[in-house]
Amino acid sequence: MTATIIDGKAHALALRTRTAAHVAAFRDATGRAPGLAVVLVGEDPASSVYVRSKGKATREAGMESFEHRLPADTDADALLALVRRLNADPTVDGILVQLPLPKHIDAEAVLLAIDPDKDGSCPARRWAV
Repeated sequence: MTATIIDGKAHALALRTRTAAHVAAFRDATGRAPGLAVVLVGEDPASSVYVRSKGKATREAGMESFEHRLPADTDADALLALVRRLNADPTVDGILVQLPLPKHIDAEAVLLAIDPDKDGSCPARRWAV
């Protein structure tokens, strides 16, 4: 088997270009930019960096970025209420709940509460117009 060298920078640029085309098509079809909501519970440093990076990439692609940072002691009911509000918000097209969640919150219950049409973690999810 022969190894294939992958140019990560070129691949990333191509992906950003394809994403920008999808965003433009979405905007033309709907009259608005697609919106991604990211929820972070607690202050995990790695998660904070990841969420900040997601917000930057989302905005650079011409999308709306809605960031929700909640304290680590947020209870499950409050988090589920936020997920329900995001599910109902027509400007939010995708929802990412950053894992890990604090131990007192059932992550599976939170993830299952996300509307499947807005599940940003689903690999099959695409910005289809």
